[in-house]
Amino acid sequence: MSTRFPFTAVVGMDDLRLALLLNAVSPSVGGVLVRGEKGTAKSTAVRALAELLPEVAVVAGCRFGCDPAAPDPDCPDGPHGDGGAEARPARMVELPVGASEDRLVGSLDIERALADGVKAFEPGLLAAAHRGILYVDEVNLLSDHLIDHLLDAAAMGASHVEREGVSVRHAARFLLVGTMNPEEGELRPQLLDRFGLTVEVAASRVPEERVEVVRRRLAFEDDPAGFAERWAGEEAALRARIVAARELLPKVALGDAVLLQIAATCAAFEVDGMRADIVMARTATALAAWAGREEVTGEDVRQAALLALPHRRRRNPFDAPGMDEDKLDETLERFKGDEPEDDPDPEPDPGTDGPGDGGPGGGGGVPPQGGEGPAPETGGVPEQGPAQTPEQAPEPETAPRGAAGERAAVKAGEPFRTKVLTVPGLGAGAAGRRSRARTQNGRTTGATRPEGALTKLHLSATVRAAAPHQRARGRSGPGLVVRRDDLRQAVREGREGNLVLFVVDASGSMAARRRMGAVKGAVLSLLLDAYQRRDKVGLVTFRGRAAELALPPTSSVDAAAARLEELPTGGRTPLAAGLLKAHDVLRVERLRDPSRRPLLVVVTDGRATGGGPDPVGLAARAARLHAADGTASVVVDCEAGPVRLGLAGDLARDLGGTAVTLDELRADAIAGLVREAQVNRSVRRAA
Repeated sequence: MSTRFPFTAVVGMDDLRLALLLNAVSPSVGGVLVRGEKGTAKSTAVRALAELLPEVAVVAGCRFGCDPAAPDPDCPDGPHGDGGAEARPARMVELPVGASEDRLVGSLDIERALADGVKAFEPGLLAAAHRGILYVDEVNLLSDHLIDHLLDAAAMGASHVEREGVSVRHAARFLLVGTMNPEEGELRPQLLDRFGLTVEVAASRVPEERVEVVRRRLAFEDDPAGFAERWAGEEAALRARIVAARELLPKVALGDAVLLQIAATCAAFEVDGMRADIVMARTATALAAWAGREEVTGEDVRQAALLALPHRRRRNPFDAPGMDEDKLDETLERFKGDEPEDDPDPEPDPGTDGPGDGGPGGGGGVPPQGGEGPAPETGGVPEQGPAQTPEQAPEPETAPRGAAGERAAVKAGEPFRTKVLTVPGLGAGAAGRRSRARTQNGRTTGATRPEGALTKLHLSATVRAAAPHQRARGRSGPGLVVRRDDLRQAVREGREGNLVLFVVDASGSMAARRRMGAVKGAVLSLLLDAYQRRDKVGLVTFRGRAAELALPPTSSVDAAAARLEELPTGGRTPLAAGLLKAHDVLRVERLRDPSRRPLLVVVTDGRATGGGPDPVGLAARAARLHAADGTASVVVDCEAGPVRLGLAGDLARDLGGTAVTLDELRADAIAGLVREAQVNRSVRRAA
């Protein structure tokens, strides 16, 4: 068994270590989501936590880890009776991003179930993680169908496996820990809310602290066993402190005054539902137990709010998680009640000194670290207030200009619900919510022979395949004699996520202040739609003399929104350069991810005034390259004014796609047109 990096040897990251330890003390807190840039030891700290957890008692021989004191009555290995008990270390089970559904929830032997009526069940990762830790690295990249199973298990404390009327259920209560890099995309709101706590981590900017990180890592790689041995005393002391805090936890009192502070804080920050209140209460109780106290204080409530609320106060995908600490302090002070007297000799404050106070040989936990305080609580996207429409906040045409007539960036208009843009045909890409595709989940449209392991049985097709051979197989009883060759896999149709590549005209013809704000609002609306439909997005802009890949294809829609917000405008209109840049981007992406179909969204008024002696002809030829590749495309026509040249429509024809105006892009406008057409049709019929 490989040696893990000791938890107490992790440098800095006080908030992360505290959040993990609070869950070790009280698993009912609900897990931790760790957000941060790459290379910040997120995974190292999480994996090290498993070594600190106390052993668990299990029923001897039970594959599902049942508690001998209260075995699961529905356990597939039960009933247990007096099967005896044994102790084993708490498990940390890792869920790979590319895991199959059967690997997560387990699988049934369908052939034996049909022929013999036997529930031959092979447990999955959810069963292995019962009463332990389920760790998901890059949790934001997890497929939707796996997220659905995680949500069900987290909500019910059990996993259900259904295969054509054959059902198996087993307990699945685990501590959910996930790590993610926000640059690669955000989590679905339902799963985000299932994490009890969240922390932001970033690499230290203090040279001395970075030196210590490198020194310890190199020492560990040179001699893992020897390095772990040097920290064994601190690990043992921290493990003992976790056990003591667990024993103290039931004795901790949560007074009415503290509960009022918790409720007032959640109300002040307008978090949805009541889960935040419950998580804060459990976290504050765990903080008190960790500090060795039997009463919760206002400082515990404050620390609990900083850990439990940042990810719950996001109002839309482009909001950065974080907390207004001045508002938090004001709320807590306003609803402050009678608090217990301070302990004359208290334990170190876990919110400031981290989980421990000693170094090597000092006993008690983590060696003291110098340097920065907690990681910043805001992400990469600056927090913004509600966007104003151009009519509400027009900017003068005399706004500051840069070189070559460049104008400063303008704010995006108010986002709106957009018309659904789809890729025609039937794809086979990653599960999502945009275009039709063959997927593992969805409505059944046919049957086929399974190429590998059978995952979705088509029962009627299997029976039809087996029926003609019953006499030859010597069938003598009521059962159906089924062979492997008879099994049929269900072919299902659902929705896939696409690569939506935006090509945005940022030239002088688009630079009118009112107009560019509306254009940015439309692109922001399409980005929001892409987030909801689980797409990858990319952003190409063109102005002046060239085009630029402002954002390579990514799952981080809020990164695209940030680039859009700071996009300057001005100069000529090299439309051909923008289309050629997009063509290069899509060519590379087809090699990287051939199953993900692209959707090209060109946002322009159709003018071409730069890039060569015949800019219009060059743009037309560049557009026909996309048409030759079969790329689905939509041109968002931004032309304004009473006289329209229709250039965007010409571009759409060269692309082999469609054109929509900014007004037609709105879903409510489309619905209004449909209603108007239906009314007119009814009037004609009545006449």
